[in-house]
Amino acid sequence: DADGVTVGEGDLAAQVEQCYLNIATALAGAGATFDDVAKLTVHVVDWTPDKMPLLLDGIARAAARLGTTPAPPATLLGVAALDVPEHLVEIEAVAVLG
Repeated sequence: DADGVTVGEGDLAAQVEQCYLNIATALAGAGATFDDVAKLTVHVVDWTPDKMPLLLDGIARAAARLGTTPAPPATLLGVAALDVPEHLVEIEAVAVLG
């Protein structure tokens, strides 16, 4: 979250939701929105296709809180681990501002 506290430890959907909220905050700080996002890269720890419903649930929850439909991931990568053991997902956004 904004204070660097891990949200939703052990809960992939909660962490996906928080990632999208964090991206929205960063975009707003740059005067951008999800409409300006050209690409998302999603890294999920120990990815298997059965985790897709959790990923989609997190995106839907973020969309409901943000009042917009965030761009879907353009690239989804399974990784062995992230820098913090409690983190299950990391999302990178590239936005293009005119």
